[in-house]
Amino acid sequence: MHIGLFVPCYMDQFYPQAAKATWMLLNRLGCRVTFPQGQTCCGQPLANAGNEEAARASYNHYIKTFEGFDFIVTPSGSCAYHVRHHYDLLDKTETVTAVREKTLDLSEFLLDVLKISELPARYPHRVGLHQSCHGLRGLHLGCPSESLQKTPSRLHLLLSMVEGLTLVDLQRRDECCGFGGTFAIKEPDISVRMGRDRIKDHLDAGAEVITSGDMSCLMHLEGLINRRGIPLRVMHIAEILNAGSP
Repeated sequence: MHIGLFVPCYMDQFYPQAAKATWMLLNRLGCRVTFPQGQTCCGQPLANAGNEEAARASYNHYIKTFEGFDFIVTPSGSCAYHVRHHYDLLDKTETVTAVREKTLDLSEFLLDVLKISELPARYPHRVGLHQSCHGLRGLHLGCPSESLQKTPSRLHLLLSMVEGLTLVDLQRRDECCGFGGTFAIKEPDISVRMGRDRIKDHLDAGAEVITSGDMSCLMHLEGLINRRGIPLRVMHIAEILNAGSP
């Protein structure tokens, strides 16, 4: 199975350790992984800013870059959701359709394709799970509190496989962190307040680390944490799932 690894542009620039952890984890699980050097942004920032036509070139480049792989795996529910659900600007050719369908969030790939039931990982810390809006409500990686369904959280299931990890109970387990891409720019005061509320929930639960499947959410929270000197760390879930690797 040949995997194309798609790394979000902000992760490539600011959190390369999360991308490396994803690479290492997939390799440890027996996948043949390629990181195409020519990859760029999936186009989501332009589309979210209301200028999707300008993102067309990024969309086409993404399709061309990843069309030869069995699956495209990304450590970002947000990017996976955008490719699968917002590339309608492109003609629905066989190639375009196939690439869109084969683009998966890391947790989807691990559980739905590889069907793992255990991981050789150890992380003896108290961890709070932040479920991003795109992952939770877009990709249905869990069950939002407003739903009557009881779909188990994919990220929760993966973290339960990590030896020594204690997943803390949050009071508001699926609330938005306030980032929302351009929302944080257009409504900074609301964005900051929402982020502080999420951080307080994790602190009250006794978390040492906040994790998520989307580094963009964690980037927002980390900025608030660092500016106030709060004793919390943020880590992408791939880093935790790969913890204890040789």
